[in-house]
Amino acid sequence: MRAFLTLCGSLCCLPALAGPPPATGLQSSQLAVVINDDEPNSVAIGEYYRQARNIPACNVVHVNIPGKPRKLTADQFRHLRNVIELQLPPGIQAVLMVWTAPYAVECNAITAAFTLGFDAGLCEKPCEASKPSPYFNAASSRPYPDFGLRLSMLMPTESVEEAKALIMRGKASGFRVQPATAYYLATSETARNSRSVYFPRSMVLPQQQLTIRTLRADSIADVKDIMVYQTGKAKVEQLETLQFLPGALADHLTSFGGDLLGESQMSSLRWLEAGATASYGSVSEPCNYWQKFPHPTVLLKHYLGGATAIEAYWRSVAWPAQGLFIGEPLAAPYRPH
Repeated sequence: MRAFLTLCGSLCCLPALAGPPPATGLQSSQLAVVINDDEPNSVAIGEYYRQARNIPACNVVHVNIPGKPRKLTADQFRHLRNVIELQLPPGIQAVLMVWTAPYAVECNAITAAFTLGFDAGLCEKPCEASKPSPYFNAASSRPYPDFGLRLSMLMPTESVEEAKALIMRGKASGFRVQPATAYYLATSETARNSRSVYFPRSMVLPQQQLTIRTLRADSIADVKDIMVYQTGKAKVEQLETLQFLPGALADHLTSFGGDLLGESQMSSLRWLEAGATASYGSVSEPCNYWQKFPHPTVLLKHYLGGATAIEAYWRSVAWPAQGLFIGEPLAAPYRPH
């Protein structure tokens, strides 16, 4: 099993960070980019992203994962994680894996397994509570020294063109704040509304130029100002009519959104294809614990406070073992200039 992963690249690198990080959140110098050398799209997109975000070349990590398996065994993942960590330079706070699959480690999401460690016990009882994340609702911009965690996210590679557009949306999010709306939908699928009690009330936030709209509806259509879209549906309709602003976050509470290449429910990939910049979904049956999905007000608070997409999303999930974080991690439309 271990032969399918090989160690590549230099193990010696200059520090990615000199001194303590700034309080404004994750910097490009603190992000490692993990490329699968067996997948041409991963190689092309990883290098494009490195240049677009001015990530130091020594922050690039190379692995070899043939065949695009959707799921790894615990042993396979343990070896992959060791290969990645051996290549990380000092100062790395977060890791971006540039591929679509693998996205699961048995019943765990690969991002959660990398950041928090593989939770084997959850696979016996996936509908029970999972281990809490110490990073939930944390204010720290130093997850590794403060919690021993490196945040992680997946950037899908099914289409080079779509990945490049995603990267440019993330980069464009940092230019200026523009008028936007955050949409929160309590739907007719009652079991998927478990977090709707935490939706913020409808209001206008003048300083952030953000309107919050909390609705009872199964979908929205023909709107062009989306910064946040959170709902509970197995399949979200009318995505093709929407326009997401650069840096937009969008996710749906359902069982298998993180099964990116599955067909039983809507994949979280559909959000990125529709124009969102980051999303989240579970890879195995989580039941409808709100703790296993992004908490609406916690996510919004940290994103409006200037956090990057990867920081805001990770801070918003209390029990993320089954949850997959995808998108462009450095998007930060509300970071102070």
